[in-house]
Amino acid sequence: MTHGKILLERGTLWTKIKQTTEHALKCGALKSIPTELEFVEQDGVKFLVRILSNLNHKKAAKEKQDQQTAATGKEFNPFLPYEEDLFVADISDTHACILNKFNVVDYHLLIITRAFEEQESLLTLEDFAGMWACLADFDGLVFYNGGKLAGASQRHKHLQIVPISATEIPITPLLKEAKFKDSTAIIPRLPFLHAFTTLNWYESAEVTLAKYYALLEIVGIEATDNNKQSGAYNLLATREWMLIVPRYQEEFESISVNSLGFAGALLVRNTEQMELVKDMGLMNILKNVALPKK
Repeated sequence: MTHGKILLERGTLWTKIKQTTEHALKCGALKSIPTELEFVEQDGVKFLVRILSNLNHKKAAKEKQDQQTAATGKEFNPFLPYEEDLFVADISDTHACILNKFNVVDYHLLIITRAFEEQESLLTLEDFAGMWACLADFDGLVFYNGGKLAGASQRHKHLQIVPISATEIPITPLLKEAKFKDSTAIIPRLPFLHAFTTLNWYESAEVTLAKYYALLEIVGIEATDNNKQSGAYNLLATREWMLIVPRYQEEFESISVNSLGFAGALLVRNTEQMELVKDMGLMNILKNVALPKK
């Protein structure tokens, strides 16, 4: 099993990200969304909760997309073609990386497939090759929202990376308690169905793909026709580990949860939602949108 040629030159990605960010801000292609940050502690985890201050740019873009879809009868795809002003680098024959147009965190990167693939497709060898090519220069948190129920907002397949080190990820203390059986593990204090494994820096995409399928099997997700997933899930990965959480529903009382929620980072739209998070407890919200432990 082989993947396409890696085109991204080692040691160049971080410089390209910063240069593209500067350019995209100057020309207006990048629409950063301001937030207010607060920590909410529960079960020994300092969850990071951001209140979105202004969604006007994103709302306007969504309305424009809807109008274009209605006029053409074809669903708008922001990645095919992608905005040239957001382009960062070619990763491989099959993947490129661009900036997230509506970023909450600086240097939020998207790894997109060059040809259209469904976001509800299982990840492939080429996806993991692209992930590792980026992680070589970018010590960040990779995540994949596998389907609409998992928080995906676009149908075109894309992984995402935000620049946060493993020690800064809120759930890191819980991961240290992992109970392994062979090469996979569960995290005792995560009160929902999940599967966890370690990754090795510079391991091959083939090895990572095999670990991914092992985690999927544990949580009961398999391939259907055309490599489609049998259920929605969130994936989180760093240079050191990978976590998969199958999903039951997209949101809890209008609070949408994507992969970053299971890393311990949540976005809320207003102070009312923030108060709900504090009253309910973020871990309890995660439990409500995930599947129960077996």
